[in-house]
Amino acid sequence: MNNQKQQKPTLSGQRFKTRKRDEKERFDPTQFQDCIIQGLTETGTDLEAVAKFLDASGAKLDYRRYAETLFDILVAGGMLAPGGTLADDMMRTDVCVFAAQEDLETMQAFAQVFNKLIRRYKYLEKGFEDEVKKLLLFLKGFSESERNKLAMLTGVLLANGTLNASILNSLYNENLVKEGVSAAFAVKLFKSWINEKDINAVAASLRKVSMDNRLMELFPANKQSVEHFTKYFTEAGLKELSEYVRNQQTIGARKELQKELQEQMSRGDPFKDIILYVKEEMKKNNIPEPVVIGIVWSSVMSTVEWNKKEELVAEQAIKHLKQYSPLLAAFTTQGQSELTLLLKIQEYCYDNIHFMKAFQKIVVLFYKAEVLSEEPILKWYKDAHVAKGKSVFLEQMKKFVEWLKNAEEEF
Repeated sequence: MNNQKQQKPTLSGQRFKTRKRDEKERFDPTQFQDCIIQGLTETGTDLEAVAKFLDASGAKLDYRRYAETLFDILVAGGMLAPGGTLADDMMRTDVCVFAAQEDLETMQAFAQVFNKLIRRYKYLEKGFEDEVKKLLLFLKGFSESERNKLAMLTGVLLANGTLNASILNSLYNENLVKEGVSAAFAVKLFKSWINEKDINAVAASLRKVSMDNRLMELFPANKQSVEHFTKYFTEAGLKELSEYVRNQQTIGARKELQKELQEQMSRGDPFKDIILYVKEEMKKNNIPEPVVIGIVWSSVMSTVEWNKKEELVAEQAIKHLKQYSPLLAAFTTQGQSELTLLLKIQEYCYDNIHFMKAFQKIVVLFYKAEVLSEEPILKWYKDAHVAKGKSVFLEQMKKFVEWLKNAEEEF
């Protein structure tokens, strides 16, 4: 029993010493840096050899603790001081991103080095993400060439999935945005990203982190317009990104329009006020009338709790749509808008089975209320309809279409 009691202080003392040594090392990464820089210097600019050296060193060196130091060296050649400058009294190496050639091929090769390293030591993933976020905040401290290399590298790493698009949040830093650094960096980044993938893959990555609607924030508030964004990125050779942002803005404006329309209808606002609001939104957001009639139709149909009985829903629909005919008529001033409305009615009646027998009654109502005219109805019947419920709806419309044709001939 006495022997056991005497052993405890000895064991405790050994653990304490280990902790103390670890604590000292945590605040002194110099030795780690020296080992990495010496190894990189020996490998030279052969990036295959660099990747092998880093792979092997992970077994001997504490990558987990010194991840920031490791990535600082691989990107900038040495440990970075706050703001992005290299400490003068530290060792440095030219085997790094910033000292490499400024071209996409070289950055693709460096991306492979990072990719292999992080695949091998999975725990470095978070540390690397934090490193890139930090580097983006330090952009003003780097030269233009260094920024370009980092942008190309980041684009490739985003494309191959090594990095998550959420790191782009760092680019929204007020100082970087104000001085135009963020936008210039984004040009190089998106060029290399789209070069590796395509705009659809880029858009999907941005959507995943809710960044698809934030790209205009790369510019100061007074320049956050679709026109400015489109001009800037199109002139930089990124027309597909410009078009994507323009489409995003339009989609956003359409969703907002539908939401506001439904609220106005729920409140029972006068049609003249609703029409005025919609026309202003059309003009402001450049939304064409055929698109607007689809939004108006959806809004009108969503304001009602429809009867589940087929024999009653047609009567309910006619009563409801008769009331809203003046609103719909305000946005069917073009043949294409009328045709769009016909297709929307067809799709709605097909998707909502209780409406299958109501299609013809709705079209006749709209014809009488001057929402629809002969020509678009005849065109729809002849060849402009869609496949959904085609045989049922064409059969329903047969007699009315014949009457229209005869009425035209008599006229």
